[in-house]
Amino acid sequence: MDKNFYSIFKTFFKVGTMLLGGGYVILPLLTSELVEKKKWITSDELCEYYALGAALPGIIAANTAIFTGRKLLGTRGAIAAVTGMILPAFISIIILAYLFSAIVSIPTVQHIFWGVGVGVIVLLFMAVKEMWTKSVTDKFTLIIYLASLIATLSGKIPLPLIIIASIIIGILWQQYEDKKKSKEEL
Repeated sequence: MDKNFYSIFKTFFKVGTMLLGGGYVILPLLTSELVEKKKWITSDELCEYYALGAALPGIIAANTAIFTGRKLLGTRGAIAAVTGMILPAFISIIILAYLFSAIVSIPTVQHIFWGVGVGVIVLLFMAVKEMWTKSVTDKFTLIIYLASLIATLSGKIPLPLIIIASIIIGILWQQYEDKKKSKEEL
């Protein structure tokens, strides 16, 4: 089979169109198209590209397409393959976004989302209540909570820093309490 830009794009577009689910679904689809039908690569090569694609950050299907396309036609092949692989999902998202925006403007749907929003607020409140009873157990944990709340609401201290500081203070406090307890036992 001819390995030109268009045929690579078309093949990966076809696979991208059939791809529903995660990266594990792609292997049989690519095996069928690239190894069995077109004989562009071997099964071993495809497995290597898949393993590399899974090991790298990003979408396994796109990573595998890049490696395969590069083998077939260099950089142009990689561009054709990855574009063909991700274009169906991109088009689907655009269509769904359009449909969603049309559906959201319906008053009944707006009422449903309002109800869902209230439900989410109630669930958040219940989660905070549950965490409060298990986390704020004495004066020290109340002080840490209030200090963290004030620091968070000020907006001047990054949240990860507040969390890390709270963890460190908690560890140091526990060590202090353990030493104090061991001295009392002696």
